[in-house]
Amino acid sequence: MALDPTKHADWEIAQDAEKDMLTIYEIGEKLGLTKEELLPQGHYIAKIDFRAVLERLKDKPNGKYIDVTAITPTPLGEGKSTSSMGLVQGLGKLGKNVCAAIRQPSGGPTMNIKGSAAGGGLAQCIPLTPFSLGFTGDINAIMNAHNLAMVALTSRLQHERNYTDEQLERLSGMKRIDIDPTRVEMGWIMDFCCQALRNIIIGIDGVNGKSDGFMMKSKFGIAVSSEVMAILSVSRDLKDMRERMGKIVVAYTKKGKPVTTEDLQVAGAMTAWMVDALNPSLMQTLEGQPVIVHAGPFANIAIGQSSIIADRVGLKLADYHVTESGFGADIGFEKFWNLKCRFSGLVPDCAVVVATIRALKCHGGAPVPVPGKPMPQEYLTENVEWVEKGCANLIHHIRNVRKAGISPVVCINAFYTDTDAEIAKVRELSEAEGAKVALSRHWEKGGDGAIEFAETVIEACEEKTEFKFLYELDMPIKERIGLIAKEVYGADGVEYSNEANAAIDRIQADPELSKMGMCMVKTHLSLSDNPALKGVPTGWTLKIREVLTYGGAGFIVPVAGTISLMPGTGSNPAFKRVDVNLETGKVEGVF
Repeated sequence: MALDPTKHADWEIAQDAEKDMLTIYEIGEKLGLTKEELLPQGHYIAKIDFRAVLERLKDKPNGKYIDVTAITPTPLGEGKSTSSMGLVQGLGKLGKNVCAAIRQPSGGPTMNIKGSAAGGGLAQCIPLTPFSLGFTGDINAIMNAHNLAMVALTSRLQHERNYTDEQLERLSGMKRIDIDPTRVEMGWIMDFCCQALRNIIIGIDGVNGKSDGFMMKSKFGIAVSSEVMAILSVSRDLKDMRERMGKIVVAYTKKGKPVTTEDLQVAGAMTAWMVDALNPSLMQTLEGQPVIVHAGPFANIAIGQSSIIADRVGLKLADYHVTESGFGADIGFEKFWNLKCRFSGLVPDCAVVVATIRALKCHGGAPVPVPGKPMPQEYLTENVEWVEKGCANLIHHIRNVRKAGISPVVCINAFYTDTDAEIAKVRELSEAEGAKVALSRHWEKGGDGAIEFAETVIEACEEKTEFKFLYELDMPIKERIGLIAKEVYGADGVEYSNEANAAIDRIQADPELSKMGMCMVKTHLSLSDNPALKGVPTGWTLKIREVLTYGGAGFIVPVAGTISLMPGTGSNPAFKRVDVNLETGKVEGVF
């Protein structure tokens, strides 16, 4: 590469690499796709006809399955996407047939604090700008499908108010549902972080003499928190998606019965928006390895995984398939382990726990970095003591991975400011815990800097796994929540609000709903439900404030602490630095 990541921004490196990137036809050929299976969208991006691929290769054994997770991050993130790209590039340098599956970035973090999800430095996927700004339109399809359900709900509420039973049935062909406007589970979505839309009033009546809807309290969530996004992540095929789409619970009747999208006769139209989105997309790393992109749920407020379809395709086409789980192993890997693997039937061969010296120092006592402000000086000078204390968080995550029956690989995602003594301490403590350890400089050196990382992962993939779930689905709901809280987070116990208790009682009484998977909603900035508590907090209780029902995705969703399904935009957001070069027409500033 001509550009140096210590001196140049990610977008500058990406634009330099994009001058020589492979065409999507060359990437498709490298991955082993036929001409008919590749659905180009321009010269460098395509969709994949996943049905054709899986049918053609149905008898081919799967490749090795590698999940990339991390320690508890700082607000700046700790480089899981960067490490995933680095690993793929390192495996490519070793001549391995490899691909990755990652999530599509959300416009929320892209225009806010964390930036895109393309990786960084010399370990990125490209082309960066289209990837970061809408890509192949899947999130737009999700927003349309989701918001169509809200259109169906809110219009039905108005019509049930305005018409008698006889008029209603004559005009709509539907009997009165008798929806309770105070028990609407669903809200609207958009793909930005906008705290002003967390709690709103809609349907204010009487403007210009018109009836403008049923006035009620409502809300917005970010698009990646939508149950439709979760359904895209876990669906196996179109039939499965259509069935799941009809089970979305949007509200309840005045007698407490769930009102689904099928009840509102909108599930078919919602699925129509999603047909093309069901096909995963294809792009490449800076060094020309294939990258499959599909779905984009966050891990703190959703399942946090790229799609099952993407992994099924990648495992058939490549000898090594790298997938990524969002945020730390307490939430991203826990959901990979107990939800995604359960739904897919796929078993991982290896799990990588990414750690940075920066995050370890943060967990060891250094000031928490603040997005948009200069990095505190403490992170630019050696402090082995902070690193050693912070390794308690790393060891906690190593043990979480082991509980799944998998031997973890610790990837020290190194930066040029890290010192030899700090790196040696992480290696020493990780190896004492029995984990394989690899130092990787992929951010600074690309695939050449990830050779040790790739070799360590190859070695780990040859070890026998004894994969097992943390819980079975017939276990009572509160027992499952308690098990995750104590075994994965390290809590002493769980407290429930009155609202959460009522929801659990209702779900537990339903033989079908009570056996759905458990998708916890919790801050990613701490093992606890309090983002200010770093390291490995002790003497705390997980507080569950509400429990949602995602009938289509198949999730029971306990919400812990004060976390919101609509993040807020900070005071120094990334959009301030994004603009267009008027001479070249290229977007600048995306990272």
